[in-house]
Amino acid sequence: MSLLEEKTLTTEKIFSGKVINLQVDEVKLPNGKTAKREIIKHPGAVAIIAVTDENKIVMVEQFRKALEKTIIEIPAGKLEKGEEPLACAKRELEEETGYDCESIERLNSFYTSPGFADEIVHVYLAKGLTKKENAAGLDEDEFVNLMELTLDQAQLAIKEERICDAKTVFAVQYLQLQEVLKN
Repeated sequence: MSLLEEKTLTTEKIFSGKVINLQVDEVKLPNGKTAKREIIKHPGAVAIIAVTDENKIVMVEQFRKALEKTIIEIPAGKLEKGEEPLACAKRELEEETGYDCESIERLNSFYTSPGFADEIVHVYLAKGLTKKENAAGLDEDEFVNLMELTLDQAQLAIKEERICDAKTVFAVQYLQLQEVLKN
């Protein structure tokens, strides 16, 4: 056992839902004492930075109940059981935006809240976008407005807190950095 590792002694499953599961683990701490850890288990997700030929970022505006407000985000979605992140990214891009892409590449992956959740988000960059005629639609409980923002508009939306989630702020800052590096 490493100097920082916590050994799980027991796991109590509290809730199993459509998106998350909640468990409470009793752990043995590095100093020999015990503690409880509330953990959210999540299947993982993808997020897509979709850039048009006009250098606009494809975004969706949607109401987020946990925040009780409407925010602007890059397209994203939960991995289905056994689904590969790349396949999920292509599926979510089509479902949420109606776009297909000529190229898509994985940029990075990050954990959203490692203090209490194992959710990992795989971020992809999609280019060469074309609208699909018979695109798969949104889930029946999903409602979004499709938007295309310039980098300047996206940066303003961050300042106005209309963009306020980590994956979308990451996307805008990634694109901003790419612009800086080109100069």
